[in-house]
Amino acid sequence: MLDAVSPGDVVIIDGRSGAGKSTLARELQRRWIGARTPQLVALDELYPGWDGLAAGAEYAVARVLAPRRTGATARWQQWDWETDRYGTERVVAADETIVLEGSGALTSAAAGFATVRIWLDAPSEVRRRRALTRDGETYRPHWERWAAQELDHIARNDPRGLATHVVELV
Repeated sequence: MLDAVSPGDVVIIDGRSGAGKSTLARELQRRWIGARTPQLVALDELYPGWDGLAAGAEYAVARVLAPRRTGATARWQQWDWETDRYGTERVVAADETIVLEGSGALTSAAAGFATVRIWLDAPSEVRRRRALTRDGETYRPHWERWAAQELDHIARNDPRGLATHVVELV
């Protein structure tokens, strides 16, 4: 799968909450063969709050992916969940490989920027258990509203259909 990735390419990992996107992204970084480890960009750093799945995905295209097309450095601000506003700036040079992961990451607007596009899926009960074990009581009150945004993303964008690789977890 990753033999198709060259320096400066983008890998997108999408899937519903608890499917294993962050785990896969970190594992790709850990096992990366090459001179420079890819930069990990998690949509969790870009969503503007609990109702921001679509907005975070659009922000990733505009600020992280699109500048690279012209050879420009990508610059964006991370969302500060405690202060409920954008904060720290991150920068990634156009020649660096990026692994972009998060629910909503794989849209038709984003797909054209990525060499490898992965859709992860898992049964709902497995995803819920994993997500709530990971994030606990912080996430529990938001599970349903986030799931509704994920379903909207799937209906509008068909990320599974845009994927070059589909991984089904059990």
